[in-house]
Amino acid sequence: MRTRRAILEAAADVFDERGFQAATIGEVLSRAGVTKGALYFHFPSKQALAQGVLDEQFRYGGMTPRASKLQEVVDMGLGLAYRMRHDPMVSASARLSLEAQMVEVFGTGYTSAWVTVTEQLFREAKGQGELLPHVDPAESAWVFSAAWTGVQIYSQQLSGREDLEVRISSLFTHLLPSIAVPAVLSRLEFGPERGFQVAEEGRQLAAAAEAAAEAADVVKASA
Repeated sequence: MRTRRAILEAAADVFDERGFQAATIGEVLSRAGVTKGALYFHFPSKQALAQGVLDEQFRYGGMTPRASKLQEVVDMGLGLAYRMRHDPMVSASARLSLEAQMVEVFGTGYTSAWVTVTEQLFREAKGQGELLPHVDPAESAWVFSAAWTGVQIYSQQLSGREDLEVRISSLFTHLLPSIAVPAVLSRLEFGPERGFQVAEEGRQLAAAAEAAAEAADVVKASA
């Protein structure tokens, strides 16, 4: 597990700096400090390596479900914004997802997955009375996901993402009143600082899950 993680972290650094086409297996090997055999044991090709980095955006950074599903949507957006600035794995995933040639390689599944997750949360939010009657969860999920992506692209181009959490917070300030019941809106937390809180929660959850997996491996090996 540690070797696989080291390879993915090195690959994320290289993909984030160079993109998929310019990245080389040699540079990943150099940064990871592993043998070619170890890398190919886990990832048989550069495409598989990119797939691994993309998959990490869904595995790492989870959070405890919220009573308010609308808050969960907000936390997902702000937590991802914070992690995009501080975690090369997430930053690399964003770059890979948006590269034109990557759509040809992997299709649009990753973009669709984010829309689907958001739509499910909006459906749950509507089911418990958090959304205004006219709100269509599917349409709102598409708009919110597309707007989030547009904000992060602008932030990357104009400030190197230095203002990303502030811009995402502003996005929610503009969009949430159009879908949220006023009483729910008044209780939502969507300030820029919320991103760090959510990301830290995700880090702790991931660390606990990794420790549990390692403990299980030790028990299995000793059995």
